[in-house]
This record gives sequence, structure tokens and C-alpha cells, in this order.
Amino acid sequence: MKRSTTQEPTKRILSPEGHLISDRHRIMKGSRKISGLLLALLLLIPYFWIPFVQQLEPKALAGSQVNNNLSSDLEDAINGGGMVQVIIDTKPSGSSQAFSNLIDRISQLGGGVSRILNNNKQLAVNLPAAAVRVLASDNAVRYISLDRPTQVMGHLETTTGAAMARSYGTYSTGTIDGGGIGIAVLDSGIYAAHHSFGPGGTSRVVASIDFTGEGRTDDPYGHGTHVAGVAAGNNHVAQGAYTGIAPGANLINVRVLGSLGQGSTSNAIAGIDWCIANKILYNIRVLNLSLGATAVDSYVNDPLCQAVRRAFNAGLVVCVAAGNNGKDAAGHKVYGGIHSPGIEPSAITVGAANSFGTDSRADDSVTSFSSRGPTRGYVTDALGVKHYDNLIKPDLVAPGNKILEPEAPFNYLVQQTPSLDGNVSPSCFHEMMSMSGTSMATPAVAGAAALILQRNPGLTPNLVKAILEYTAQPLVGYKRVEQGAGELNVEGAVRVAGAINQSLIGLVLGSPLLVESAPTQSSTIAGFTFLWNASILQKWDFVSGNNLILKYQGIYAAGTLLTDGTLLSNGTLLTDGTLLTDGTLLCDGTVLSDGTLLCDGTVLSDGTLLCDGTVLSDGTVLSDGTLLSDSYLSLNTPWSIALSIAMDALAGELTACMPPVPDLDPLN
Repeated sequence: MKRSTTQEPTKRILSPEGHLISDRHRIMKGSRKISGLLLALLLLIPYFWIPFVQQLEPKALAGSQVNNNLSSDLEDAINGGGMVQVIIDTKPSGSSQAFSNLIDRISQLGGGVSRILNNNKQLAVNLPAAAVRVLASDNAVRYISLDRPTQVMGHLETTTGAAMARSYGTYSTGTIDGGGIGIAVLDSGIYAAHHSFGPGGTSRVVASIDFTGEGRTDDPYGHGTHVAGVAAGNNHVAQGAYTGIAPGANLINVRVLGSLGQGSTSNAIAGIDWCIANKILYNIRVLNLSLGATAVDSYVNDPLCQAVRRAFNAGLVVCVAAGNNGKDAAGHKVYGGIHSPGIEPSAITVGAANSFGTDSRADDSVTSFSSRGPTRGYVTDALGVKHYDNLIKPDLVAPGNKILEPEAPFNYLVQQTPSLDGNVSPSCFHEMMSMSGTSMATPAVAGAAALILQRNPGLTPNLVKAILEYTAQPLVGYKRVEQGAGELNVEGAVRVAGAINQSLIGLVLGSPLLVESAPTQSSTIAGFTFLWNASILQKWDFVSGNNLILKYQGIYAAGTLLTDGTLLSNGTLLTDGTLLTDGTLLCDGTVLSDGTLLCDGTVLSDGTLLCDGTVLSDGTVLSDGTLLSDSYLSLNTPWSIALSIAMDALAGELTACMPPVPDLDPLN
């Protein structure tokens, strides 16, 4: 194990999500070396536009006056003292004198008017915080709010709802951008000099370590840099078109895949254990593993799953890719292709959705390549009989088709497949590339977890997972074993996180969980309104009910699993009364919004019950696809076919997709 500084990348090889790719078509992209002097010329891109403002929880200091005509985030701001930028909305008046008098009073209070708006009805003002409440009592004032920063938004942060969640912070949290939260990216390295991670020599890649034995922490393969950009790329390039989910988060570069995109389970385990040991030093709260191996052992015995469980028990949120084995080489739907460690119950296992390049989620779907459940790890008893886990996975899906994010220069993936090059900038510090797969969807969820934890640092990994599932958008026409709880909804997730008690200490089963009114259980993103999933997945079914967010549940505690809320008793699934309160419902034959008939709570055959109404005996063919037998990829699939499947997923579905936006300021 060696620590290393960033090195100049060299030509290497390809292996999307564990599938080896043969060396071919080495095409060198033209050099884009930019003089180091450019670093001194870096400019800040203006803040970007946010279309909605969330009413925030007032947190006025004890004993201070609370005005009902002040925005709640302004209440927070003025408690901090200093000068504040505000917008004053005046009451209707037939006299212009009242407006003039108000301007005079602002000046008397030490403020200044920077702009008159709305035909002399509103004022943009900079004034001392102590003067705000005084001014709010003026008869001419209707309402005062913060003059909030605005931003142009990228597709990824817009369609997930992350852009809306930026304004859901308090004075203490600031803008919800993941600031202060550490996301460990266990991958092929990160090209830390890319300006998406902090221009001007201020990279947010705060630590780098190599477990491959190659003695480098840059990214000659090209996978990890892209993954890191999805999770935490900033708005520096192309006016924010490629902003990631948590652009303020710190990145911890844990290199476990080599220059050929290959690694070993032991590399990944060593990386996970290092993150556990260094979680306090770098405030690591989230791990991202956009990698996987064929699931053979049950999660109980799988060593990579055991390492993920250790991280979970240490208080870390672990996001892992489901895999790209949702179809065979002929394009037929396949079930049971979830990779390890995606089969681990404590992990947040992420499948891939297709946004079709639109910010609206009305047309979103699950990609055809995204691995489907159930999980197929198994144990073998003394009689040689295999007992499969058959858990419902993935947990949710996120955009993962043709995503444009940072490109490591001269990386093997682009050399191997030049069409992946985004060609948006002549600068290697600004260039983007397009990639597809559950590897791209996973860091979107990791970034969302960082935003949730920034808004409410006291949440357990179980509660973070529960919030993500509860607020997800169910996609019509897809089973639970295809989409899990539904598509990632960052807007709703951060909103719920902000409503939950900041401290869980002392809470017992049934204790009130919220410290403010229950949030509306729907979201509107890019003009499209949808209802939340409002349920939480269990091992073989799911539970629902308002009490899942109104009351503290035992499954939210450390030392248990979110999926432990149901019990198997004499062939019947029951809710565990020691972990779930009354008012939480087990699926009982109801019909989901997508028309899927749920199970009736009875376990048959090999003890496995799936929420799509299909009871699986091992090897059963499902109604619309084939159940993947164990070791399908490693043993039964010829190399050429495995290669074809991997390349097909990497290229993505041939549909409309995230559009490239040219970098008009490459010297910035």
C-alpha cells in the first residue's frame, strides 16, 4: 500500500463494472496540455439559477423576536450578525411618498438600496442584520426575504431535484451542497487536477491512497474521475451544465482498480477498512463502490459484503452498483444479476434509470441493462442443496444512461472507444466524457446521501436509506426487483431530512420523529409532480404507512438492519412488533401504482416471496424474463459475449440523452 501524488496518466485498458475488455483500437487524443500559468487566471463562475425557494425552519435565538413577515432563512442569517442582502416587498400604497420614506429609513439604519424592482414595489437592500427586525415593523413593509444566490443548473442536478434542495438549508448548514461531508470513492483513481473538483489549486480531493500496488492515485483508466464528478463535480465548466449532486463535498480517492480497470476483492476490502479507520480524520460519511463481482456466496459469507457491513456498523452509508446484467447478448430480460456487494442488505444498491436527456421525470424509465433482482448468492447445506438469498434489490434507481461528467486525460476508456469523448472543451482540465451504467447511477445516490447528512448530521445509515426509499418516485411499469423503491428524489429526501429530529438519542419505538409538520408526500421537479413511494423495502416484501416518517422505528437504529422489520414465522411474513410500530403495513395483495399485484404474505417453495406476485423456486423462469443462475457470467458465458454485454452497457441505450454543452471559457 503506497500513498502517491497525482501523476500524468498513461494509456491503459477497459473493464466496465468488472468485465475485462481486450486491448484494441488505441487511439491517442490530441494533446490538450495547458500551461500551469493558467491556474493563476482562474475565475469564479457566477452562482446558478434555482427556480424554487423552500420555506425553512425558523431557528431564532432564544428570547429573540420572531417576525412573521421575515423568511425563515433570513431569521437564521440575522442571528449571525454582520451585513445581509435582502429583498423588501412593500405594501400597496397610492402614495410614492411612503416608498421614499422607506428608502430614507433604510439609510438611517445603516443600509443601502442596491436596486429598485417591480415598478417601485420592491427593493434590493444591503443592511446590518440588527436593523432587519426594526425595518420589518415599518408599516410600509409587507415581507423581507434573503437576496438568495441564483444558479444555472445542470441536467443531473435538475432532474434529480438536487438543485431545488440547495436552498433547503439553515444558517448553520448553509447551502445544501454536501459541504464538509466526505465521500470516499473506491474506484480507479481520480484526476484531481480537473477543475470540476476545485480550480485554482484548491482541489476537494482531500486524500488519495492506492491499494493496487501501482503506486499512483491518478486515473489512467478513466472510470473513477467520471464517478467522482457525478457525486461531487462543481459548476465550473460550461456554466454549471455538468454540476454533480454534491458539489461542495470533499472527495477521498481510494484507488482499488488498476490501470486496466481491474482489481481484486482484497483490494476493495483493504480500501473499505482504510475508510473505516480514517472516517474521523476526513469526516467520511459515505462510501461509493461503482464496482462489483459475480455474486456466488450468500451475503452472509461473501467477504466483500462482510466488509460493507463493517463500514455500515461503523456509521457509514455505503452505496454500491447493482451491475449491468439486466439483459443477455440477445437483448432478452434477465433477472437475478445483482453483483456483489450489491447483494448485501445493509448497502444501498443502485440501478440505472434513463432520463432521455429531459429534466422532467415524466418520461423516465429503468434502463434495459440495469441488473435486476432477486439476489442469487447462496449457501449450500450438508445435503448439497443450495439456499438462495433471493432478496429484493436494487434499493432504488438513478440516472445512469449517457451521463456527461469529468474526463481524465488520455484515459484508456476514451482511447478504446473514442465516441465516449464529450469533446466539449480543448482544455484537459475541463473536458467531459459520456458513460453509462449503474456505476454512474450509484454516485448520484452517494451525493444525495451527502446532502441528506449535511442537512441532518445525526441520521443513521438506516435512516438515510429509509428516507431515500420513502421519497423515491415509483416508475410505472416496473417491478420492485427492477426499480426497488423507485427513482432517486433528492428534493423530497432533503426536505424530509430537515424535518427529522437532529438528535436520535433517547428515541424509542414510537417516539415522535419529526420536529416540524409532516412534509407533503409529493414533489414537483422540472414541472412534473409525482407522489412518493411512501414505503420501505424489506428482505422479501415492503412496509408502508405514514408512521414510517412520523414515528421512530426500531429498524432505524444502529446495530440493526433496515430490512429487519419483517419476520418469517411458519411460512408467513409478519411485521416485527419490536422494530415497527402499529400503523405500518406489510404488503397484503394491494396493487401498486404501476399495476403490479403484491404478495399475500405467504411464503412458499424455497421460502422466497417477491413483491411482484411471483414466488420463485430456484431456476424458475419469470413471466417476462429469465432467472439468472449462479456464476452465469463467470462460467457459462463465453468471453466474446461477456465483452459484448459490457460494451453495450458502457455505450448506453440509443435514445435521447443528456446533451453536451460546449465550454466557452476553456482558459478560466
